[in-house]
Amino acid sequence: MTRPDLTRLSIALASLSLVLSACAQTGAPVVPPPVTGIASFNMGWAGTPAEFARYLSVCSAPAVKYCDTRPRIERGATVATDAEKARAAQCQEGTLAAAGGRNASMMVPPCNAYRPPRTPPGSPRIDPAVSRVPAAYQEKINQLATTVDGLIANDGVRVIAFQEVSGTEVIKLVLGTHADKFDVCAAKHDAFQTLAFAWDKTLTTRPGVCETESTLAILDPANDPAAFRRVRPGLALSLTVNGEPVTFMNVHLKAGCASVTNEDVRFPGRLLDDPAEACEVLNRQVAPLEAWIESVASKSPRFVWMGDFNRRVDDEEKLAIAKDKVRSDGSDPAGANKGANGKVATRYLWPELNDGTPVLHQVPLSTKEGGCTGFTGLDHIVISEAMKKVNEGVVFSRKVAVAEKPGQGIETSDHCPRMAKLRF
Repeated sequence: MTRPDLTRLSIALASLSLVLSACAQTGAPVVPPPVTGIASFNMGWAGTPAEFARYLSVCSAPAVKYCDTRPRIERGATVATDAEKARAAQCQEGTLAAAGGRNASMMVPPCNAYRPPRTPPGSPRIDPAVSRVPAAYQEKINQLATTVDGLIANDGVRVIAFQEVSGTEVIKLVLGTHADKFDVCAAKHDAFQTLAFAWDKTLTTRPGVCETESTLAILDPANDPAAFRRVRPGLALSLTVNGEPVTFMNVHLKAGCASVTNEDVRFPGRLLDDPAEACEVLNRQVAPLEAWIESVASKSPRFVWMGDFNRRVDDEEKLAIAKDKVRSDGSDPAGANKGANGKVATRYLWPELNDGTPVLHQVPLSTKEGGCTGFTGLDHIVISEAMKKVNEGVVFSRKVAVAEKPGQGIETSDHCPRMAKLRF
């Protein structure tokens, strides 16, 4: 910094000091910072039209025919039957051949990724063929753009964490007329489905910095020596808002181990030490996730953690689990937690992570689901203690229904955006 720059900085600091001093002496109120809208949105395998064309080419191949490479596990069971495993293996073999090998196949969505909107109970299901044409996919992109436009234009959202996207190109598509006003980044990941951020360029006084947290990209299935697919990494966005650093953390954790209760038959209650394959993977994400949160907190006390947790951490919080029940070995969740092959003793996600280092606060919903018809209880917003001090009282979030048109061939998304307004 040159001497003239130092002089100008000294003058500015002196002026600020005089203003604060005057406020203290006169009792004038300190004006709090304005609220800023933030949102998390899982866009349901959103990619470019060209990527959808590639999907159609692979999934319509004679040896594939839109089969499912994942072995289906019957409700109440923890593993698939041998017959189902054989069917899935045959499907995977055909898909790998059609895609051109393992690496190429990971850049193609699963062949059951796109489907028509759900019909009311008792109504006939829509023919899946209507979802297998480019026009249907373009309508999905159009409605995603309409949804995002509403978040920005109507709700004042200036930071959006996206899940289930292929990269920055599709983010620019759904930003539409707002694309020039936002910067974007995506997590580095060798698979179609990754994470991304979009943020208003004028929100930060320094260029935003994005960093991929690859430790969360655990092999899936965790106990399969032949596994080559990995779940999503994490993504951090560092901004400077109102002169102070703030970090946004974006996650999309392993699906299939969502509930701690049995209130919904679709999500059987499972602890993180359950032998189900999904819980085995989510369990192995706990240690790197906790290390990442603690690392961010040490550098940036003001942080917001949001995304698709695929776990009903609000239900876990309501249960108020005793410390000696959080882990299967009864140890303190604030202590070391390392096991063999990445598996830990953790049974509950929220009390394990919110162990006081750092202190975390969930941002609850102001309404049950705010008109949202997608998955419930999986998308969350969490703020740090430093952020809570800036946002006194109860801070709420809400769900925003996705835009859809009658007769749409592909549903816009099976999730709805979750948003909140915070002071930074």
